Amino acid sequence: MLSRKDNEYLTKVGPGTPVGNLFRRHWLPALLSTELPEPDCAPVRLKLLGEELVAFRATSGRVGMLGTYCPHRNANLFWGRNEEEGLRCVYHGWKFDADGACVDMPNEPPRSQFNEKIQQTAYATAERGGVIWVYMGPPDLEPKVPELEWTLVPAENRNPSKRIQACNWLQNLEGEVDSSHANFLHAQLGPDRRPIRNDARDEDLHPVFSVLETDYGLAIAARRDAGPDKYYWRITPFMLPSYTIIPGTYSDAYTFTGAVPRDDTTTIGITVTWSSQHPVPQRPFVEVDSDFVPLQNKSNDYLIDREAQRTVSYTGIRGVRVQDMAVQEDQRGPISDRSREHLGSSDTGVIGTRRRIMRQAQALARGAEPPQVHSPEVYRIRSMAVVADRHVAWQDLMREHMPVA
Repeated sequence: MLSRKDNEYLTKVGPGTPVGNLFRRHWLPALLSTELPEPDCAPVRLKLLGEELVAFRATSGRVGMLGTYCPHRNANLFWGRNEEEGLRCVYHGWKFDADGACVDMPNEPPRSQFNEKIQQTAYATAERGGVIWVYMGPPDLEPKVPELEWTLVPAENRNPSKRIQACNWLQNLEGEVDSSHANFLHAQLGPDRRPIRNDARDEDLHPVFSVLETDYGLAIAARRDAGPDKYYWRITPFMLPSYTIIPGTYSDAYTFTGAVPRDDTTTIGITVTWSSQHPVPQRPFVEVDSDFVPLQNKSNDYLIDREAQRTVSYTGIRGVRVQDMAVQEDQRGPISDRSREHLGSSDTGVIGTRRRIMRQAQALARGAEPPQVHSPEVYRIRSMAVVADRHVAWQDLMREHMPVA
């Protein structure tokens, strides 16, 4: 368990908080490129790390990310006119470029230089892999965008999607580094109405966990028996600040997940399936509305089907990602009270992840910048799921299977 103090330390992400500062040192995937489909299109609202922002694609195609409220009289720039390389407030016509400079102030005298004294909050953006990334840290420390493999493959070889999840970011992340839940939460039932176990790997319900600290974060290994003289190893990389990769479902495909905090109680969930070899299906992981709110959600009990739960599905909830959401969004509220947990050996990956984040945030508070943000190549990795002889060390398997060429 965590103390209430440590739980608050890890879950708060607003300006000036230790973990919020850690997030601000990293590039964060926040919007799909399709949300800003063309130059001078309608701007988009965005909430990120507790800050209200507005995104727009300028005439040149560059994406701007500004503070929401005009510094003149606090009008919302979401209502603004996106025109001629800037976003113009509709209240009095003040116009801001993608760097936050006030480039026009038409209600002031022609000779006035007042606009030169006005600077709107603006954050750096980059587009990679069909996703718009945002950097909210000190401009002089801006790192390169992490070299995740899915950002480097052809568009048809990746399938990015987005949802808004109604819980703290850490609940989402902890679900991704917990390999033991899959045999239960995501299980299908057979004719005997018991979970289907296809082979020895599925029969082993209590994996043995190991954790290795790495340049990017952690490698979390789950070992299961896979018959005589064999182990099934499933290794999940946790990449700071809140990214993971799991083996995918389409041959050699993989799935990236990013738990990006909107604020303390809601999360932007970015999920990308990709392959380096072939196209992947282009479909959402979760059905959402125009605001990326899932259609299956807590207000409608995730459309749980109790008859299906009795006969064909462990949960009765349709969709693997929605099954995750159901348990993550309802852990004694949107911010789980971890002081009331009772953790076991199967929670080794969760415990290691919490400790790694806390140590990195504490180091930053002492003045030590996160080293991985300036080494984007350390993110060139995959997850791993492989059956191997028992005498083979999992660290050797990781070095063989996980690096991206």
